[in-house]
Amino acid sequence: MPKKACAPVRIKINGRWQEFDRERDLTPAMTLSYLLKEVLGLTGIKVSCDEGACGACTIIMDGKAVLSCMMLALQANGHEILTIEGLAKDDPVVEAFAAQSEPGYGTALQCGYCTPGFVMTAKALLADNPAPTLGEVKEALSGNLCRCGCYAAIAQAVLHAAEKVRAGGGR
Repeated sequence: MPKKACAPVRIKINGRWQEFDRERDLTPAMTLSYLLKEVLGLTGIKVSCDEGACGACTIIMDGKAVLSCMMLALQANGHEILTIEGLAKDDPVVEAFAAQSEPGYGTALQCGYCTPGFVMTAKALLADNPAPTLGEVKEALSGNLCRCGCYAAIAQAVLHAAEKVRAGGGR
């Protein structure tokens, strides 16, 4: 067997490199969402549709929003993954979503099931475009579904996060 096929799978998850044995730790069909949530216990990742239609499982890989249910764990070899657990509590996107849920500001979350996916998608958007228009926010979030219908407040939360990022509060 070629050496590369036996080499461990290395993934940098939330700032820490982790190694997985291809035979013992992973299966060829294991999705990245399963590895992160079920194997590593990163329960902030939500798997709702498991077919890439809802965005609840969104993580950031090498700076880009990725649907972790649509990617094999093996495909993450050598890449950097950021999950909702990897964000600081004072991350501007996290703070904006929390603030947008306070009384009098509308609600960016109700049941909260979709929230991690929205937060990670917004985080990737603002890293690429720190001054998005409302239309750009809506376009970026168009792959994420909220069964509670909080879309307007979610878009406002992202715009508030963008203001914080531009003011120097971004990470």
